[in-house]
Amino acid sequence: MTSWSERGSASVAVVGLLAALILTTAAALGACALLAAKQGVVAAADAAALAAADTVSGRVAGSPCGRAGEAARLNGASLGACELSGLNALVSARRVIAGVPIEVWARAGPPQSKTASMNR
Repeated sequence: MTSWSERGSASVAVVGLLAALILTTAAALGACALLAAKQGVVAAADAAALAAADTVSGRVAGSPCGRAGEAARLNGASLGACELSGLNALVSARRVIAGVPIEVWARAGPPQSKTASMNR
């Protein structure tokens, strides 16, 4: 038999376990939201790099970094850096989610020739 002093202790344990479960679930949901947001920034960086490379190659008129910034903005991010080297573009896209800064780099340009890649 349980004594009167132990009565209700199971209720306290269950409430504690439920609180721990709720906190763990909230943390997991937050982490999943950050991962999803990062994928959005990856898409923005890729689009920005492609826009800059298309502009450098002459396929699209305008400023390469201006086009990259517009592509990043349309994908919910801002352009961090924009570096051009020949027909290649290297850009970064940034976004702050819940106070966490996310920055992703992407490169776009013409494919390298097979002989150039075989010599590396």
